[in-house]
Amino acid sequence: MYAYIIRRLLLIIPLIMAISLISFLVMQLAPGDFLDTMRLNPRISEEYIDQMEERFGLDKSIPEQYFRWLWRAVQLDFGRSFKWNVPVTFIIKSRLLNTLILSLAAMFIGWLFAIPIGIYSATHKYKFSDNLLTVFSFIGLSIPSFFFALLLQYLVVRAGIDHPITGMTSIDYDWLSTPEKALDVLRHLFLPAIVLGSFQMAGLMRRMRGQMLDAMTQDYIRTALAKGLKERIVIYKHALRNAVNPLVTIFGFQLSGLLSGAALTETVFAYPGMGRMMLEAVLSKDIYLAMAGLVLSSVLLIMGNLIADILLALIDPRIRFN
Repeated sequence: MYAYIIRRLLLIIPLIMAISLISFLVMQLAPGDFLDTMRLNPRISEEYIDQMEERFGLDKSIPEQYFRWLWRAVQLDFGRSFKWNVPVTFIIKSRLLNTLILSLAAMFIGWLFAIPIGIYSATHKYKFSDNLLTVFSFIGLSIPSFFFALLLQYLVVRAGIDHPITGMTSIDYDWLSTPEKALDVLRHLFLPAIVLGSFQMAGLMRRMRGQMLDAMTQDYIRTALAKGLKERIVIYKHALRNAVNPLVTIFGFQLSGLLSGAALTETVFAYPGMGRMMLEAVLSKDIYLAMAGLVLSSVLLIMGNLIADILLALIDPRIRFN
């Protein structure tokens, strides 16, 4: 397994270079650049715009822009943001922790409820409770996250509940004590985490139910039940271990979403996260900021897949790496 891990880690370098090149070219396909808004302003002189082009390197050819950015990125310098005129790493550091908190909270909610609900639904197939849970899961998969976010905000305001519906902290956050600060962040985190966690929970629950139903029809499960083993032991010790394999792979893919978050949900809740930052960077053609976010998300996706493969080998003894 160690040789396999080393090979996968070495493959990260060419993969990241290919992803960064394709992403950079796709960003360049959009017409115009960040300075187009300035060009429409008659108060801004052409000399100033030329200076800005030279400062950001937009006067160079596309291949030269890419290789200059790549050389700096190798040294962990992703350039300066066009919009904010500060180093890209500074902006990412200011948003990274916020998105990790939101994404981890959503994953915790989704996985905490999806696994037991999926198992319960599979063991009560076609009963009223199973049909009811199926309806709720379809609703969760069908409703767009931004609509659910707006609906929750409306219900909170309509009910007159004293609960924050936007932002990550209150106005008086800096004057609060440490426990009060933590409580304030949790209160602001509750609604967006519920929105993202509900969507994840709906999909995971359906997948868990389907995998459990498939595992329960296998011959070894029938044999175990025929031998007189308790149903609880058969379900949780035998069927669950085989049904959980696809969910481990999904877990690896979800790790890549920790940085990107959910742009629309963060926008609705005015949450200062990476997803909202990436959306703004792409719309304003802030190339270096968008590229840094794409590269970090790609690295996390590759590492998430590697972690999922390792977990599969640890969970399932049938999987071995040559």
